[in-house]
Amino acid sequence: MAVRGESRLKVLARQLLGGDSSSGCPNCACKDGGKPAPIELKFSPEVQEALQQHRPVVALESTIISHGMPYPQNLQTALEVEEVVRQNNAVPATIAIIGGQPCIGCDSSQLEHIARRGTAVRKVSRRDMPLVLGSGLDGATTVSGTMLLAARAGIKLFVTGGIGGVHRGGHISMDVSADLTELGRTPVAVVCAGAKSVLDIPRTLEYLETQGVCVAVYGADEFPAFFSRHSGCKAPCRVDGPQQAANMIRASHELQLGSGLLLAVPIPEAYAAEGAAIQQAILEALQEAEQRGIAGADVSAAL
Repeated sequence: MAVRGESRLKVLARQLLGGDSSSGCPNCACKDGGKPAPIELKFSPEVQEALQQHRPVVALESTIISHGMPYPQNLQTALEVEEVVRQNNAVPATIAIIGGQPCIGCDSSQLEHIARRGTAVRKVSRRDMPLVLGSGLDGATTVSGTMLLAARAGIKLFVTGGIGGVHRGGHISMDVSADLTELGRTPVAVVCAGAKSVLDIPRTLEYLETQGVCVAVYGADEFPAFFSRHSGCKAPCRVDGPQQAANMIRASHELQLGSGLLLAVPIPEAYAAEGAAIQQAILEALQEAEQRGIAGADVSAAL
């Protein structure tokens, strides 16, 4: 048994170190005698040029495309969001993984590829990177995955809808989104509409405090709950203009804190009534799920 175990370790070592064809493993990526190609970020020409010229670049996630809505609405929304970024004198960088290649900025064909495949594309958080990149799969990056790749690419700002957080009952289930730990260790500023309203927002804010994440709300004293301007939670701090927000982000980088910054922007007043109706529907659905004994990861599907 010890000899067999040693033999397996030798085979594994040869694979990891770029071994040779004598490994006898039909799935060995190195059976041609060379090491696998190093994993490199693939920049779109638009994003690469903007970074080289030190122009503003805004990262965008791709999970909202694959899992957020059906085709073709998902593709249309992705293109519209990119256009909004351009209209505000910045360059959009939608981040996704195509065939195991991390793409920093997707062209229209790549966006359509992710949009058409939809939920068949794997969601990719930090934990999923080795599998998806190592296996040459397609991947749609979550908040966590997008932050990680944006930081590797030198992009300091990321805009998304809502972050994940501590799920209701998370103090028992330990169901806590990887978005929160990523915010604690990756120096990217995340602009969003707050935490998703199905979450335990008070505990989410407590967790972010423990992770050392600066949390600010733009133009309001209350932390928003995605569809709603109100969560019942006081904003840890408030900013009232883009310059003040930019100063906070710059200070965070100059101090080399190593953590992200969360800037929550409440839903506009013009859509508050519609948002309140959606929020009420979510609360009723959560109560129904609880009565049916649905808990943990099954809650989102039930909603």
